[in-house]
Amino acid sequence: MKAPSFDYVRAASPAQVFELLREHGDAARVLAGGQTLIATLNMRLSEPALLIDIGGLDALRGIALEGNTLRIGALTTHAAIEASPLVARHAPLLAQAAPHIAHRAIRNRGTFGGSLAYADPAAEWPACVLALDATLVLGGAEGERRVAAHDFFTGLFTTALAPGELLLACELPVQADGERQVFDELARRHGDYAIAGLAARARLQGGRLHELRLAFLGIDDRPRRAQRTEQALQGRAIDDATLAMALQTLQAELQPYGDLTSGPDTKRHLAGVLLQRALRRLAA
Repeated sequence: MKAPSFDYVRAASPAQVFELLREHGDAARVLAGGQTLIATLNMRLSEPALLIDIGGLDALRGIALEGNTLRIGALTTHAAIEASPLVARHAPLLAQAAPHIAHRAIRNRGTFGGSLAYADPAAEWPACVLALDATLVLGGAEGERRVAAHDFFTGLFTTALAPGELLLACELPVQADGERQVFDELARRHGDYAIAGLAARARLQGGRLHELRLAFLGIDDRPRRAQRTEQALQGRAIDDATLAMALQTLQAELQPYGDLTSGPDTKRHLAGVLLQRALRRLAA
């Protein structure tokens, strides 16, 4: 199909973006990597009057270590994260998740911030930043504000971004001593949307799990923490009895949505498979 007619502006600064968003409101769309937006334009699922291209804003690109925080700019591509030594060392969960994102051509163009702002519940990055207790840096005409990841995703394809705001960066705490991070997902074919996925991290001390985070993707209308299961596992050693208890707790906790390929029962079962795999890897 063919995209509808629209005006196009390549923004020279964030201030220009904020002004255009203020002026045009819902009639404007922001173009980052374009791997989602261009498809929705061509399918006439999105028909903006104005497309604001932020691809030239180099200040929103890059990965930097700032003290105990890893800052990733919104325009950083999936491929750059996949290849980054800083990410591999300080946020290995992202390095594990990146190869699961679509295919190489898309990872070369798609952006970290674009994925987070789009908030697809089957996407990898939202679940990862939720598991890592990340902070999202948002900017607008009134200045910057920071929103915790657990408050950023508010529903199906919806976030805490206010009208006229732009996602500027994501700040992640670096991996602590004794902390382990695991990502896994199940899809019909590599590169397909995940039927279910899990981003997990924990601190291993004396063979027991502490500060556990379990963030599932493809299960709910947003990335979802399994907090009851986390609490049940805190301070526990991973053995067969603990795995059975964790599986029972998780299956009672999750209320998955079905989709075009998999029903709720299938998703609940696969979430349990992912949980047991992740716990074994965290405790190995």
